[in-house]
This record gives sequence, structure tokens and C-alpha cells, in this order.
Amino acid sequence: MPKVRRSKKAPPEGWELIEPTLEELEQKMREVENEPHENRRKVESLWPIFKIHHQKSRYIYDLFYRRRAISRELYDYCLQEKIADGNLIAKWRKQGYENLCCLRCIQTRDTNFGTACICRVPKAKLEEGRVVECVHCGCRGCSG
Repeated sequence: MPKVRRSKKAPPEGWELIEPTLEELEQKMREVENEPHENRRKVESLWPIFKIHHQKSRYIYDLFYRRRAISRELYDYCLQEKIADGNLIAKWRKQGYENLCCLRCIQTRDTNFGTACICRVPKAKLEEGRVVECVHCGCRGCSG
């Protein structure tokens, strides 16, 4: 199985604890990238990639901020090596963005009316029975 991409710099202590999970997620990412995407819209073929990217970043975030299971050095190493998305993690730390699915959903320049994505609207404010699906990442509601 291929290793998670790394620079020549040796990983900090504790890497061996998170490496199997990261390798598993990396393998899933490769399978999704190579899977055929006929009979799908162009954006739908990217949704599984966004989902796995979110899982990797959330895994590192949970280990460092919630469980306190990894050191600051290992956390910084994961951000430097682009294993986790530092910008997404920074948003998760802010109030109101704890469940954010991807950064594209809060960028107003990507929408027609200069607003946030539909998945950021609270479910209580949507019509009952309406299924909401984000165009960017396939999220069904990350506002809480």
C-alpha cells in the first residue's frame, strides 16, 4: 500500500499512531479518483473527494482539539504536509462554523446572488420535506 505523501523531514513523535488511519483515507481517495464517473454531473464526481478531504481534516482536528491525543508538533506537521486543511480547521474553531463541510460553501463569490450556499441555511428555516443538496460538495446541511 502506498504511503501518505511526506517530505524528507522525519515525522514527529506520535505519527505511527495516526498513520494507519491516514493511509486508509488516502487509499479511499485513490479509489474515488480512479472510479468511473459516467452518468454523473461534473460536480457530482467531485463530491466523494470533498467528503474524504473533510474526513481527513476532521480526524486531525478531533485528535488535536477535542481529544488532545496528538502533540502540537504533529498537528503542525500535518498542516505543513497538507494532510489536513488548515483553513477549514480554522473555520471549525469559530462559532457558527463548527460543522462546516467545505470552504466553498461560505464563499459568496461562487453564488449567483452573493450569498452563502443553501446548505448553510438552518433546516428549521427551510420548507418541510425539502431535500437540500449543496452544488459544490453534496452536503445536505452543515449549518447545525
